[in-house]
Amino acid sequence: MGGRHRTDELEGGYNPYPEPPPRRRGGAGKVLVPLAGAVALAVLLGVAAYVVVNKEGPGCGVDKVALKVVTSKDVEPAVAKIAERFGKSGKTVDGKCIAVTVSGSDSAGVAAAFSGVGDAPRPDLWIPDSSLWLAGLPKESAPEVLGNVAQSPVVLTAPKAAAEQLASAFTPSWTGMVNAANAANPDGLAKKVRVLVLDPGLNAAGLGALAAAAGVLKASGGANTDELLVGVLRQLSESKVTSPDSLFATLAKTANRVPIGVTSEQSVWAFNAKNDAAAVALYPAEGTVNLDYPVVSTIKNDAAATKAAKEFVTELGSAASKKTIQEYGFRTPDGIGSALTAAQGLNPKAPTALPLPDAKTVTTLAQSWKRVSLGTRLLSLVDISGTMALPADNTGVTRMKAISDVGIEGLKLFPDKTEIGTWVFSDNLNGQKVDWKETIPIGPLAQQLNGVTRRELVAKNLAELKAIPTGNTGLNDTLWAAYQKMTKEYQADKINTILLFTDGVGNDDPSGGISNAGILQRLKKAFDPQKPVSILIISFNTEADGNRTQMTRIARTTGGTAYFPQTVLEIRNIFLKGIARRLCTPNCPSAVQ
Repeated sequence: MGGRHRTDELEGGYNPYPEPPPRRRGGAGKVLVPLAGAVALAVLLGVAAYVVVNKEGPGCGVDKVALKVVTSKDVEPAVAKIAERFGKSGKTVDGKCIAVTVSGSDSAGVAAAFSGVGDAPRPDLWIPDSSLWLAGLPKESAPEVLGNVAQSPVVLTAPKAAAEQLASAFTPSWTGMVNAANAANPDGLAKKVRVLVLDPGLNAAGLGALAAAAGVLKASGGANTDELLVGVLRQLSESKVTSPDSLFATLAKTANRVPIGVTSEQSVWAFNAKNDAAAVALYPAEGTVNLDYPVVSTIKNDAAATKAAKEFVTELGSAASKKTIQEYGFRTPDGIGSALTAAQGLNPKAPTALPLPDAKTVTTLAQSWKRVSLGTRLLSLVDISGTMALPADNTGVTRMKAISDVGIEGLKLFPDKTEIGTWVFSDNLNGQKVDWKETIPIGPLAQQLNGVTRRELVAKNLAELKAIPTGNTGLNDTLWAAYQKMTKEYQADKINTILLFTDGVGNDDPSGGISNAGILQRLKKAFDPQKPVSILIISFNTEADGNRTQMTRIARTTGGTAYFPQTVLEIRNIFLKGIARRLCTPNCPSAVQ
């Protein structure tokens, strides 16, 4: 994985079609939205200036009922056209003209404003791209749903040439997407296919795709589905894009692996309308979720505005309005119009509709995505005491070699931005009663150190490790020193973790040091749930109940987990479980007992 991790993978190889000429893009704001209350911080998006689309019509004067409508950017042109026609119709409320203004805004920013984060415009009527944005909004600000104006299924997409190239190896499906984005199987479909997803924290299509994939995995009833989903989330977090424009621009780049994107059907139509049908929509075999474009009202205690909103919503549901919606690449409950055609890379037949997830599921997915998308700061502690020279299992491989291989294999699962450092420990390694020694300081895996990357140095260091035949195990003193360091250097934008590799013989330090009871007391006192530093333990070939109990207690005291693999083959699953622990806060019932 050494090298850059960018969405414009340019190493050479696959070239789907000539790069399109530069196109103007909308402001690509970066908002972390509190989907279902999961995220408490938002960087505000710029909002397009309001456009008064119903000019002063017949009978309109200063005394009028103003109706402010904010829509998802993709449906804004259609709604603006409908509003213009509505303005010319001369509709009135209590003798007053209805003045409708329509603007497009990212649904994420408006949802954040409803949750009390940021100052995005508070409309009278809001048309986001999906009901997913409504999940978890505070009850006092939850808007009233008056209907739906459009539909657009979440689909996979690829350049035409890519779709043809993959036809024999890849069946469009959520299962296929999961296999292609499986971090634990880099030599499988992921070797040929690169999945790009719209950031689920910013885009309902991205979140809908996660929901659909998670539902399909759960329904399959396979083993380790949670760990598999975690691996997929981690992989997708490295290839997310912020907008459909970014997604299609990335699909157009030359790449080693064939790119497949996840977006809405309408965005494929919009791209093809400007680019001579260069992409195709791939409809998941299991079915898919629909972006449902709800019309929601926030009007409180204003009778005139309520009546005006009702009139405009009625207009949105008219036959003429449905036709307008369809002309912009959307579906409506009663038809698709003439825009969605095979010539445009689309399938007019509606795919099987999967239900939208409930609010609890949305909350869980949003929280999981947020946590797995955070960076990692990890200090690895490797036991090099004498017992590590003993056989690991019936293969005859030593415990030291097994741990080294495990570390090198697991290293592949971490992206270049991960900050990793390594210590080794036995006893008196760095002077009297100092049982640990830093071998590589903590820093990004991609960082160059003396002409090589930290990733390469860590792998080389692990490969060269040898057990000290007479070395004892100063585990507790080492662990306490590491915990103090990581706590002092805590970084709030990262998951801060200590990863302990050992063979589970417990603390064995003739010079004394911290007792087993003492390390538990110190960790319990030092642990801060607001600045959590968790301990993950991989204790290889550990069978003694006392040793397992002690290590489990150490991990749980900090919201971590202890694992006890018996063979080297278990390591990938162990690492995915370790990443899965990151998706749960230290206060999870399963983490601290």
